[in-house]
Amino acid sequence: MGWRSVLQPLSYQLKQVRKAMNLSHIEHLGIAVKSIEASLPYYEGILGLKCYNIEEVADQKVKTAFFKIGQTKIELLEATSPESTIAKFIEKRGEGIHHIAFAVPNADEALQELADKGVQLIDKQSRKGAEGLNIGFLHPKSTIGVLTELCDHRDVK
Repeated sequence: MGWRSVLQPLSYQLKQVRKAMNLSHIEHLGIAVKSIEASLPYYEGILGLKCYNIEEVADQKVKTAFFKIGQTKIELLEATSPESTIAKFIEKRGEGIHHIAFAVPNADEALQELADKGVQLIDKQSRKGAEGLNIGFLHPKSTIGVLTELCDHRDVK
């Protein structure tokens, strides 16, 4: 069995998932950092991006900072508790890319469609995330090892 026999069905399946969910664009890349304050000089000073929002998502035990580049955002994630998933991520893997997020018209509908297709979910229903968006995560075991977030954008057509 060659690599094409493995990749072609997977590629077809991913295209079907994308079509069913009506993915619009990459909403953001989530990057785990030890300190947002210590990271700002790189993103603002070196890359020339402007931080437009810093907020805490208390139930996730995380502080976030956002930068916009084109239609996509960069979200820095700083743990506010040693028990947070971000603190555990950094302890195990170090700072770096944590997840990719896609914009969808309706996160709950997309999560249900994926569950119906057998995709393993972290969130069976959406919950409030940063910037007030309804979000839901897909388990990396079902997404080729990449933690994937869906962000509800009702204005996505």
